[in-house]
Amino acid sequence: MYPSIGNEAGNDSPGGALLSGLFDESDSYRYRRPNGMSEWLIFFTLEGEGYLRTPQGEKRCSSGQIGLLRSGIPHEYGTVPGSRWIFYWAHFQKLPEIDYLPSEECIVAAIPKGNMQSRVQQAFHHILNDSRERASFWHTLCENGLREIILLTAQLLERQLDPRIELALQYLSRNMNKTIRIEDIAKSVGLSHSRLSHLFKQETGASVLDHLNRLRLQQAALLMERMGRTATEAALDVGFNNYNHFAALFRKTYGSSPRAYKKDKAAQIE
Repeated sequence: MYPSIGNEAGNDSPGGALLSGLFDESDSYRYRRPNGMSEWLIFFTLEGEGYLRTPQGEKRCSSGQIGLLRSGIPHEYGTVPGSRWIFYWAHFQKLPEIDYLPSEECIVAAIPKGNMQSRVQQAFHHILNDSRERASFWHTLCENGLREIILLTAQLLERQLDPRIELALQYLSRNMNKTIRIEDIAKSVGLSHSRLSHLFKQETGASVLDHLNRLRLQQAALLMERMGRTATEAALDVGFNNYNHFAALFRKTYGSSPRAYKKDKAAQIE
């Protein structure tokens, strides 16, 4: 059970102040603004389901989804009948990052489970705490959290990837330095080995192995360039157990051997 925290989400924030809260509401909860409001309003549903209604129609905001209402748009929102709605919310003045989102009255986007959903929930948690405590730089900290959420949402909407492939990409990113089997990835996202391979190539344009190798090579290059790792150390750090295989892939991608690449980057710094 989540206690309701924060001022009433239906109240317009005075003077454009940033407000946020965490609500747990029954299906009697609803709020209507026939003239819209001067601020933007963002939601993140933890459990249950809410509705967001504008002149363009109604959208549902379910668990793990972000909802965004544009400023100046007449709207109504509330808990879907027969449900509860547990959600974070925030009122805020328009941020430049909003322009990366579609120009719709109401936007709803599903945040993939796993690392990205945890990241969004943590951002809302920090926004809520900072807006309540109002310590030094609280407003900037809150805006930075909102910027992160908006950019992650824009990234998802731009890519429009299948949510299962989003999870697979996160799995590869988190585990690139380990031994990875396609069977393990497929199990983690609820797909068969063959279906994952086909869908991954369809959605990303690359095979699972090609994408993994690209991640590892990019990370190895950064480790040599910025962390002072030798070519052999970098190869092992990112999950290559065969140096010759690593070196061949590196040369094919970057046009030089790993050691030559490291030497060249070091010379540029000097």
